[in-house]
This record gives sequence, structure tokens and C-alpha cells, in this order.
Amino acid sequence: MNDDLAPLSARIDRTNELLQRMLAEVAKTPSTHAIFVDAGYLYAAAGRLVAGTEDRRAFDLDAEGLIEALIDRARTIFADSRLLRVYWYDGARRRIHTAEQQSIAELPDVKVRLGNLNANNQQKGVDSLIRSDLESLARHRAISDAALLGGDEDLVSAVEAAQGYGARVHLWGIEAPEGRNQAEPLLWEVDSQRTLDLDFFKPYVARRTAAAYESTAARPTRENVRFVGAQIAAKWLAERGRESLRELLPGHPYLPGSVDQDLLVEAEGLLQYSLRGQSDLRRALRDGFWEHVQAQY
Repeated sequence: MNDDLAPLSARIDRTNELLQRMLAEVAKTPSTHAIFVDAGYLYAAAGRLVAGTEDRRAFDLDAEGLIEALIDRARTIFADSRLLRVYWYDGARRRIHTAEQQSIAELPDVKVRLGNLNANNQQKGVDSLIRSDLESLARHRAISDAALLGGDEDLVSAVEAAQGYGARVHLWGIEAPEGRNQAEPLLWEVDSQRTLDLDFFKPYVARRTAAAYESTAARPTRENVRFVGAQIAAKWLAERGRESLRELLPGHPYLPGSVDQDLLVEAEGLLQYSLRGQSDLRRALRDGFWEHVQAQY
């Protein structure tokens, strides 16, 4: 080799070596995903699908159970990825949390971001919040994949911003009884699209009717609910076998949506008290369940 080219060849070899090391490090770095929920779209589309109305006052939404079901679905889709968090975007007057929004904000791995509500109860500023978060997280390589539950055409710019920094954006929609409830330009821009159907939402949306349990029933203590969680775990171990519960361990502290719903319904029957919207008691129930299960393995 010409002596004049030797230094150049050495620099090229060194650059290739550094690139190989960098690629090896990237390969070892686990991918990360986040879930972005436009609550306005969620309430309107899920309410219409399950309860036949978009009026939030006409139905109850078990946001805690639904969020866990979304996390569980994402865990299945992004099997080799870890969850960063769930971003929940909603509107509130003067951006002051309602009681329901506050209970959602207290959930683990959930960040509530509020836009404003105008005099006509229309959300303002939510789309810009979604764009800001998507773009920032993608720019800082905090996420590799984003699951976006929404349908507004104004979200196209948010998708494009995230994709510009290398993130993949996956649009999740809600089954529409007729027609479409997502803008076509949004469908064109995303990397993939999935539709969540009626069976997915049925356990978490219900028309408001007479209370299932007497409103005068005394509120149980956290310890009572924790004990009931352990009780149900012991019963399930006897009925379903050790292997069925062992399969739940990798998902701790989350339960698959269907299992969590079974736990909730059985606990409410034993307590004769509704745990819907009682995030502290729901956590106590799961704590008791997990403590008993983990003690067996």
C-alpha cells in the first residue's frame, strides 16, 4: 500500500470499529414504547360503541381497568419492548383536574395532560400537547414506538414530527358502529393501524343505571380489600391450578385485562361494595392478590 494512504486507511479502520461498537450497543439497548390516549376520542367512540351515546354523563368508564387493558395489549404487540408510560390527554375547565381525572393521574405509569374546555365543552389545546410530547420523546430517543389512540386529522402533524426523529407511530382506533371515526389523512400517515373492538371495551363501559350495590353500604378499609384479594388468589389457585397463576408472574404489577376484570367482579360480590372509580381500593385488592400468589412461588 502507498505510504501516503496508510494514515487514511488507519482512520477508516478506526471509524469502522467505532461504528461496529455503536451498533452493538444499540442492539443491546431495549426498545421503549409509550401509549398516547386522546380521551375525548376514547369517550366518544367507546361510549357510542358500547352504550349507544357519546354523552359522558350517560355512561361510566372504568378508566383504570381500561388503561391496564391497553398496557396489556401493548405488551403483546411490542413483545421485546418496555413501557415508558401512558399519556392521557383530556380537557378540563381552566385546566383544573376533575375528581375522575385526579384518580387517573394517581395511577402508576400514567401521566395526565390537560387542555382546556370551552363553553361548548369542546377540547382546546389537546392536539398540541400530543404533538409536543410525541416530538420531544422521539427527539430524545426516549421511545422507539408510539401507540396513539385517537382519530382527529389534527394529529397528523404530531405523527409526522415523531416519525421525523425515527419513531414508529401505530394508530389504534375504536370500532365504529357505522362508517369511520378516524380521519383518512391520519390513517395514511401512521406506520400501522389496529382497531379495538366491542369485546375489548365491553368490560369497561356501562350505561348508568341503578347502583349494583346499595350506596349506603359502608366503605371497606384497604386492609379488608387486601384480605379479599388474597382470598380470591387462594381460591383461584385451588380452582385453576398453580400453572395458570404462575403465567401471570412476568406481568407483575399488571394483570391481563380479562383477569383483572374477573378479580374486580368477584371482589365486589364478596364485599357487596362497588370498587369502580376507587383507585386506592383497587390497588389494595391487587396488592393482596399478588402477595398471596408470589408467596406460593
